Amino acid sequence: MALPVRAPWPPSVHDEGPSLADAAPLRRLRLAARGVLLAVLALVMVGSGLVVLGIETSATGTGGFLIGVALALLPLPVVLAAFRWVDRYEPEPRGLLAFAFFWGATVAALVAAVLNTASAVVVARTAGADAGLATTAVAVAPWVEEGAKGAAILAVFLFRRREFDGIVDGIVLAGFTGVGFAFTENILYFGRAFLAGHQELGLTGGLFAAGVTFVLRGVLAPFAHPLFTTMTGIGLGIAARGRGFPARVLAPLAGYLLAVTLHAAWNYASLSGLLGFFVGYVALMVPAFLVVAIVATWSRRREAATLATWLPLYAQAGWLADEDVAMITSMARRRQAVGWAKRTYGAAGAKALRDFQHAATELAFLRDRVERGHDVPDFAARERELLARLRQARAAVTHPRSR
Repeated sequence: MALPVRAPWPPSVHDEGPSLADAAPLRRLRLAARGVLLAVLALVMVGSGLVVLGIETSATGTGGFLIGVALALLPLPVVLAAFRWVDRYEPEPRGLLAFAFFWGATVAALVAAVLNTASAVVVARTAGADAGLATTAVAVAPWVEEGAKGAAILAVFLFRRREFDGIVDGIVLAGFTGVGFAFTENILYFGRAFLAGHQELGLTGGLFAAGVTFVLRGVLAPFAHPLFTTMTGIGLGIAARGRGFPARVLAPLAGYLLAVTLHAAWNYASLSGLLGFFVGYVALMVPAFLVVAIVATWSRRREAATLATWLPLYAQAGWLADEDVAMITSMARRRQAVGWAKRTYGAAGAKALRDFQHAATELAFLRDRVERGHDVPDFAARERELLARLRQARAAVTHPRSR
């Protein structure tokens, strides 16, 4: 094990917490720039969402659109909960998860709709409409869609590097982006199925057609888009932890190419009818799902090992007790501790204890990043900030403002 960059100072040396007076102007400038960027992103996503809304309502009709929305909402709680479960040691900020979901549902969906439609039109002029759709589904859509979805993960990796610690973060962000994209796409598929069935057999036929499509996409394959995009997330997760050209460049590229390959193979199988769908499901979807589950489990264990490696350093310096380290490195003990705090000090005490756990986890990951040789220019300031949060959260557990 490498020796620490430097040992943490004891709590008595900096009881007043970190001083930010000298950095206040720069901090205000960064906050202003961040506010402008968030406003621009919000406008882009809202505008994209409105365009997508117009495209989908024109393709499905009002009735088909409402049926599509209702059915597309059903898988969301289960799929999102699965990705949240993976991200339990250091949950991603809700704002980043919301960004990932809505990017997939709006911007990525609009980019895919425009480029896929343009491709289908170009191919159809020379090979016919059916060939245009098939060629686009296999040879164009996977590149476009995985690139559009992967852009959200890449943006977090580049601009919110603090929050991107490794493979688990890549999987979770990719999952939320893929779920958002699938939500929008499912509305279109379910709505079109309802419209086609309704035109042929009336309301009963419309509901039956939408129901069959829901079973195939919403019950049997709700993880399809998230699963493809997690390959890109894993690649960027490797880049977040690794050093050198293979990890920083080749791993994300390989992840993207694998996402495109899986997506193209799945689309090709699905074009072969119901039999092709089930063959693709068994041959592609199930193995890929198992691989991602194995990688996620291994990555979570690695996160636990990171906590067990670096938190004792802060215990030796007096910032944590040995009991704190044992509690933070075990998900079961974390839950037990939060339950105790809630019973003893109420909801505010439980929230403070969760803040304590989160600050300690970020502290261990920050230390690990530096120990592995990554350049973290603001390491000292960030460490002081997290130690201050640690101390404040500990005090708030037993002295919550409200019971």
